[in-house]
Amino acid sequence: MVFDTGRESDTEPEEVDVPEEANDGPPDDDLVLKAQQGDVHAFDQLVKRYHGKIYALTYNMTSNREDAEDLTQDIFVKAYQALPRFKGKSSFYTWLYRIAVNKTINYRKKRNRKRTMSLDQFDNEIKLDDIYHDLTSKGSPLRNLSLSELQKKLNEAMQNLSDKHRTVVVLHDMQGVPHEDIAKMVGASVGTIRSRLFYARRQLQSELAEFMK
Repeated sequence: MVFDTGRESDTEPEEVDVPEEANDGPPDDDLVLKAQQGDVHAFDQLVKRYHGKIYALTYNMTSNREDAEDLTQDIFVKAYQALPRFKGKSSFYTWLYRIAVNKTINYRKKRNRKRTMSLDQFDNEIKLDDIYHDLTSKGSPLRNLSLSELQKKLNEAMQNLSDKHRTVVVLHDMQGVPHEDIAKMVGASVGTIRSRLFYARRQLQSELAEFMK
């Protein structure tokens, strides 16, 4: 993997202590140490291990595959640049995830116009589980919509959420991150995260109300 070290550096995330997920192969700590000592192959193993999760996050936040691919590459570039300063106070994954959240939010803030929603094949990994099941339950007019049509309507509604509300929906409902971990990632209380999630779900249901008449 070739890294472009000429990109402008974002503010580095604070390290927070969130339990690391189990992975096959060498532990993250071992790979991080080797990478810090100059072993590029070790960092490539970390990239392969977490590429899917980071890509899913950026895609869910942008609803655009090209943007998600660019952001994912930029996030790993940023992580590689910052790796010498990673002290291991938190898991590598949590540290990387916070870089991803911060970089994606910054990207969305800088974007001057809304991008066309992706109409790619519906993917279970990016389904809004709770909202999807509510909207497609027995008796809902949305039940008979095709999956691609429902994805489009959900994506359009998601695009209208503020960054802070979109972030908690993506992290919790799409990525399955617990409230407590999200609170540490975004620097807010658990109560605030629950409140944002409740508000975001209400707004999504309101956005979709016309299709439920």
